[in-house]
Amino acid sequence: MPVAPVRKTGTWKMAYADFLTALMAFFLLMWLVSGVSADDRTEIADYFHNRSAAAATAAAEAGPSEADRVFSALSQNPDLVAAGNSLVLTREADGVRIDLVDTAERPLFDRADGRFTPAGHDLAQKAAAAITVTDTVITLEGHTDAFPSLTPGYSNWELSSDRANEARRVFEAAGIAPERIRGVAGLADTRPMVPGQPHLPVNRRVSILVQVEG
Repeated sequence: MPVAPVRKTGTWKMAYADFLTALMAFFLLMWLVSGVSADDRTEIADYFHNRSAAAATAAAEAGPSEADRVFSALSQNPDLVAAGNSLVLTREADGVRIDLVDTAERPLFDRADGRFTPAGHDLAQKAAAAITVTDTVITLEGHTDAFPSLTPGYSNWELSSDRANEARRVFEAAGIAPERIRGVAGLADTRPMVPGQPHLPVNRRVSILVQVEG
């Protein structure tokens, strides 16, 4: 004979207790505030206002961070600007991401090929030249779309790794010191440029992570 599932009947009690606790804390706060004179409330408000103003002043005096300066320099680089939608520049928490993406106007790779087309090679050289003037370290990532490889024994993992290493060779030939390259990774189709649309051509790309300390 099947056993009926056990119903959990105490969940609402915990939620109700949390609600009462929050309500009591609110009324306690209101009671404490009601006992403070108008002058004291003004003094407290001025205290927090002055702290916020001081923090904002300190940030302004410190000026833009190194990552901000690198992002600004790359954003104004004529060669990168001229790349149009073949290059996507993104400011990230620890630096800058440069995505060289495949487009109909400028295909970076031939179908299922890890080598750059002439247009892709030219764009990668220009990206390397823009980074050469900085002293940052970089990580190179290769990506594919979600179409499976048609070559037996050669999956999108191998293909994306070949693309990342192709970028590494171009960067080193352009003057990027090998010790500045902290990592070379093939990520297949696991990180699409457009989430939810892994088959788009723009997902076939090379990402350059320009990592800035401080």
